Amino acid sequence: MQNVPEEPNLTTATKPEQIIWTKRDLLDLENLSREEIELILDRAEDFVKDDPRHQEKRSDLKGIVVANLFFEPSTRTRTSFGLAAKRLSADTIDFTPSSSSLIKGESFIDTAKNIQAMGADVMVVRHAVPGAPHLLAEHLHCAIINAGDGAHEHPTQGLLDILTIRQRLGRVEGLTVGLVGDIAHSRVARSNIHGLLKLGAKVIVCGPPTLVPRSISRLGVEISYHLDDILPHCDVVNILRIQFERQRHGLFPSVHEYAMLFGMNGERLRRAKPDILLLAPGPINRGVEVTPEVADGPHSAILQQVTNGLAVRMAVLKLLCNRSESAQGAHG
Repeated sequence: MQNVPEEPNLTTATKPEQIIWTKRDLLDLENLSREEIELILDRAEDFVKDDPRHQEKRSDLKGIVVANLFFEPSTRTRTSFGLAAKRLSADTIDFTPSSSSLIKGESFIDTAKNIQAMGADVMVVRHAVPGAPHLLAEHLHCAIINAGDGAHEHPTQGLLDILTIRQRLGRVEGLTVGLVGDIAHSRVARSNIHGLLKLGAKVIVCGPPTLVPRSISRLGVEISYHLDDILPHCDVVNILRIQFERQRHGLFPSVHEYAMLFGMNGERLRRAKPDILLLAPGPINRGVEVTPEVADGPHSAILQQVTNGLAVRMAVLKLLCNRSESAQGAHG
């Protein structure tokens, strides 16, 4: 794939449904339009309907090589990207930092360039440093997908969350969505905020003052420090994990107190809207952010989110690769 001059992000014909994806990379939701987000969701819906578990393997990406570069632990994202590539008949490369030349002093960019030189058409990158996938996009000509960069964004998680809302409630526009938990350290929160606002939802972020930065209101969200105050108004609550690995100590008195004030339990659920939808990007800490009865109850769509994650990642891979084939790899 060779670079060519930049072109508009979207090519549109006379009808909205004729939107064509033209971006080379998926780095965030902040810089996607509403139409681009809806295009990914619509393509993902096609894969949900055409359940790959009950169909023959597709050949959409036959001959394409997808490299998974995960510099942080992952279960759902890494596994689903690998499975998504295989469902579409792509070849995959799984990169493990601990057994790579990084420990010998090779740079991050040189490592990625060497993997690209082996024929990688797409790199799926998770890294602890915000902006790491963007850096690779500047130095490589293959497509880059951000699978989570520090506390910045996790675009495919945001997309699968929004897809689940759309499936369960029939719409996104006009809904009130509460993002509850460790907002300060959550890349999932930021991707959800950008995506939900562009699709017309109202977003309220909620958590202890030490975990909800005041500056986040600049993104267009409301801030609350009391879950019980916002719960009766929410159509959806997305329960975010406490990011202990990214925190300094002393941001709240104890896990027990956090669970008492911000954990979703049966008592709180009974005070919420009768049809409230509960999401959690995982991994969940049962008894902390959510109790087992709630996590496994009828209002929870946690496992549906996982299923939708596979469909979203299949859609993203297909859109980026089809665009790359038709547009010769222009920079997104």
